[in-house]
Amino acid sequence: MERLFDEELNKLKEKLLRMAGIVEESVALSIEGLKDQKEELAREVIHREESVNLLDVEIDETCLRLLALRQPMAGDLRLITSAMKIGVDLERMGDLAVNIAQRTLELLKAPLLKPLIDIPRMAKLAQAMLKDAIQAFIDRNDALASEICKRDDAVDALENQIFRELLTYMIEDPASIWRAVGLLLVSRYLERIADHATNIAENVIYMVKGRMIKHNIDKIRSAG
Repeated sequence: MERLFDEELNKLKEKLLRMAGIVEESVALSIEGLKDQKEELAREVIHREESVNLLDVEIDETCLRLLALRQPMAGDLRLITSAMKIGVDLERMGDLAVNIAQRTLELLKAPLLKPLIDIPRMAKLAQAMLKDAIQAFIDRNDALASEICKRDDAVDALENQIFRELLTYMIEDPASIWRAVGLLLVSRYLERIADHATNIAENVIYMVKGRMIKHNIDKIRSAG
């Protein structure tokens, strides 16, 4: 019975890995499609959304079945509840990749406002955060998870930099506003993807240590 439970947990991890891989690739394709002005890549990202949603449902169903039938305790319970939350974060990241693809299709109606430098940098940082957060989950590596949480500041800094640069374009040339806004939205979506990767890392810390760090809850409780 114990071996069967372990096999079910391993299958759950495999589904999360598969879902994370699709999402990570979708983010990469969405930015590549924008940078290289390739409509087919944007449409491929949109097409992949169904696969992400199906895996999200499968992960939920697996977690609920394990909770109901196995009645896990302590570490196993934290692993399953964390997996459910991670599935939610991955599904939202997949939605954000689709949002980027949709903005790309709109922006393809005109030449790019400027060469893209910081947006691809943001995407690489967010992708690395996602990849490492999932690895931290698989390895139960709370040290890696803690380090991932700190990387979010670099993504936020790039988003602010992009905003300032695009604001200058909009002020100097009002005709560029719609293209600048499209790029601003892309940077915002990437910032949210990094936030979701941070959420996954925080859930890993909870799974391993049983300690909740979300919203700086320790400081809030001590202050109260």
